[in-house]
Amino acid sequence: MTGGEVAGILVAVFWAILVSFLAVVLVRLAQTLRATTKLVADVTEQAVPLLADASQAVRSAQTQLDRVDAIASDVQEVTSNASALSTTVASTFGGPLVKVAAFGYGVRRAMSRNKTDEAPPERVRRTVVVGRTVPAARRRKQKG
Repeated sequence: MTGGEVAGILVAVFWAILVSFLAVVLVRLAQTLRATTKLVADVTEQAVPLLADASQAVRSAQTQLDRVDAIASDVQEVTSNASALSTTVASTFGGPLVKVAAFGYGVRRAMSRNKTDEAPPERVRRTVVVGRTVPAARRRKQKG
């Protein structure tokens, strides 16, 4: 055998090994592509119903938000009506009631003064000393 024949045989053997290796790689790639195709099909089957459910949930949430908005506007209207009503009642009855109460207080005070004929007791001035209230008489003793 000559050197060219040996080189040819070596090239043929390496070529056969390379082709075998590429065939194995292509078979595994085909298996991977089949598994990927099956996975995508399964995800598509499950995603379509999930998207439909999500769409339904969004529509339901929008309906509920519309209801809440209507309730909030009604509450705002009721609040403004109640405020106007309380203002009206306060202005209608507030002034006269205050006058009647003041008159009643004055009459009561005048009647109590007439019965006892005494002067009202003198108010004692108090001072705060180290967190306590001390009567004016004791305060003078402490100073002097």
